[in-house]
Amino acid sequence: MKINQFGMPGMNPYKKQMEKQQQLENVNKKQDKVEISSAAKEMQQANQISKERQMKIDALKQQIQNGTYQVDKEATAKGIIDFYSKK
Repeated sequence: MKINQFGMPGMNPYKKQMEKQQQLENVNKKQDKVEISSAAKEMQQANQISKERQMKIDALKQQIQNGTYQVDKEATAKGIIDFYSKK
């Protein structure tokens, strides 16, 4: 049994589809652009504050481990009252 090819021999039927897809990709290529907002810049500066905070936390941890940390009961109570009274 002999099967004859239909259409032009050696022609890839998906070639045109692939060419169209490549053309669309070339047209749709855009340059990426990065802009740092002012809020992000402020956050970068806040990182410096967090270093100071970390130093304070480390000092408090050291005081707790040594047993020299003293809790200010009045300031703690005032903070709780202010928090719940929305001051």
